[in-house]
Amino acid sequence: MHCVRWCYKRESAVTLSMTSQSSGPLVGVQVPRILVAPDSVGSSGREAVDLAAQAGLALDPWQQFVLETGLGERPDGNWSAFEVACVVSRQNGKGTIFEALALAKLVLFGSELFIYSSHEFKTSREAFRRIGILIDSTPALSSRVLRTVKNPSEFGYDFRNGQRLRFFARSGGSGRGWSADDLFFDEAFKLGGEAMAALLPTLSTRPNPQVWYASSAALADSEQLHALRRRALAGEGVDRLAYMEFSAAEDADTHDPNAWALANPALGYRLTEEFIRSEVDALPDAVFRRERLSIPDLPSGEALFPAASWAACADPDSRAKDPIALAVDVAPDRSSASIAAAGVRADGKPHVTIIDTLPGTDWVVPRVKALVEKWEPSAVALDSAGPAGALVQDFTAADVEVVTASARDLTNACGRFFDLVVAGELRHRDEAGLNIAAAAARRRNVGDAWAYTRRRDSDADISPLYAATLALWAHAEHGGAFEPGVWFI
Repeated sequence: MHCVRWCYKRESAVTLSMTSQSSGPLVGVQVPRILVAPDSVGSSGREAVDLAAQAGLALDPWQQFVLETGLGERPDGNWSAFEVACVVSRQNGKGTIFEALALAKLVLFGSELFIYSSHEFKTSREAFRRIGILIDSTPALSSRVLRTVKNPSEFGYDFRNGQRLRFFARSGGSGRGWSADDLFFDEAFKLGGEAMAALLPTLSTRPNPQVWYASSAALADSEQLHALRRRALAGEGVDRLAYMEFSAAEDADTHDPNAWALANPALGYRLTEEFIRSEVDALPDAVFRRERLSIPDLPSGEALFPAASWAACADPDSRAKDPIALAVDVAPDRSSASIAAAGVRADGKPHVTIIDTLPGTDWVVPRVKALVEKWEPSAVALDSAGPAGALVQDFTAADVEVVTASARDLTNACGRFFDLVVAGELRHRDEAGLNIAAAAARRRNVGDAWAYTRRRDSDADISPLYAATLALWAHAEHGGAFEPGVWFI
């Protein structure tokens, strides 16, 4: 098995063009940034490309590359890849790959049943309409059609030699009882285990089957697409997987045209730089990164903080200098509460530490009041909409001024904290309570942004993480003057 990751596959018949900012208009990169493919002794992709051209379907270089890679062959003549995945931003031309593939499978490679499925029926209907135009405009193809199938649950074509092409929206029962040579899962970001269980067994008795996935970037709950990507990146279970992802790096600058070019091979063909610039301003950042840069949302079932990144931020001897900020958070069931401090170290790196995590909440206000009198922090913060909001009146009665974080403040705080961890810039003291909270944290959507939530199968208290996050936010917003001679916690 030969796998190539984060780079380009072997030389292809397709001319591979790269982005060039220095001369002429910006053009999309024609090879995927992430590529894994099994070895092959040849490819039938060129035949598919030539047949598409005869039908009036001109393919971009990147579309040709996907077909050549996906239709690679083993020495025995069977397909090298059983699974072929193509992930690329919207409106780049995934549908054209399907059209060329379906024509080739039916006309050249003898597929007895080719099934196209999508999440929404309107998508399947549009795919049926588009390939119908190709068939109707090509006499050599239209003469093969015995009848056109149109009913409330599916569309398709029956051909005179017994071959069939079917289009439908996925459901738990779709495809059961059929025996197919080829499956094409469009909108794979909405492909789950139930649909896979219904459709994948249709290939089990066929001599040379293939399953293709086409999709934009994964959502948090994109079960099958995240699984494919994990396998590709890990290089595990990929002996018969071809995975091609046109995407920008996860830390890409949304305003960087080079990032646009990596994720949009149709740039300069059917997408314009001017339109993408407009999207940057019009779309929320998280949406633009997913839909235009093909950066997937974090899987909902996976840890928020990469374990290696969190561990790299640990420094048991870390200390911050004046000024510091404090923050309080309370567990949802009010069984415990946490106080955290944040500041900046002598080397300029942000520092967080947990001062206390104790049962109940009645101790919080007097403890914070004592800390304020001792250290004179620049701010004491809490989330007024969360469980700690019930303490605001008690803080007021104790003459302790608190800064309350809005929902936008909270999501910004979580995002900044996460970025600092991933970048390796944050420092924490490797405290057990904070480590447990970080390991248990997951994302929950808040509008177009996100905040922390605990994983469903965990009873872990993540209030230490929220307290540390809000303390760091409060320090950034209300840090005051830096006094280099004074050491704090």
